[in-house]
Amino acid sequence: MKGDNIDTDQGDKKVPRSLRESKFHQKGSIIWITGLSGSGKSTLALELEKRLLDNNTMAYTLDGDLVRQGLNSDLGFSREDRTENIRRIGEVARLFADAAFVVIVAFISPFRKDRDRVRKSMDPGRFVEVFLDCPLDVCERRDPKGLYQKARRGEIEDFTGISSPYEPPVSAEIQLKTDPMTVDQCIDKVLDYLNENKVLTDID
Repeated sequence: MKGDNIDTDQGDKKVPRSLRESKFHQKGSIIWITGLSGSGKSTLALELEKRLLDNNTMAYTLDGDLVRQGLNSDLGFSREDRTENIRRIGEVARLFADAAFVVIVAFISPFRKDRDRVRKSMDPGRFVEVFLDCPLDVCERRDPKGLYQKARRGEIEDFTGISSPYEPPVSAEIQLKTDPMTVDQCIDKVLDYLNENKVLTDID
């Protein structure tokens, strides 16, 4: 067999992120969408992913409900489990970003400390926090699963916004009022920020 012998000591010589980024013309980053249940996180995340893919940007969405069906199916909703939930998804998102993906994370992620921990794991400019600022009463009206009603009746414990706190970001890169704003308006604002900060190539 021709070629160099396999060297089992080459594990530290991984393909650098910079090589992937130069090839794909984008900066591996985490777009972290946070807000109350019903604020529009999944809707915006999936629409943003579609817009990015349509413009040849490698993007992928990590959604809270889907992740809890697999990777985090062993976790409940206590404060400790929620912290572990965000720790795990933060690590997964960081790996996606290292592969030069623009990874979109759509999680309630109610505790500021947990979100900040993920931010600190990333190089400056590679973590973009998007706060969906939507009034609680609007989120309750939108709720298709009736979760808020169950929480009000005491059927769901530790429900964010009702029996468990939500700590809004202090200085999110992007704040969207998803009550009056349309989906397209929200997406345009996110894309404008990503382009201005050189996360993406030009996107229409």
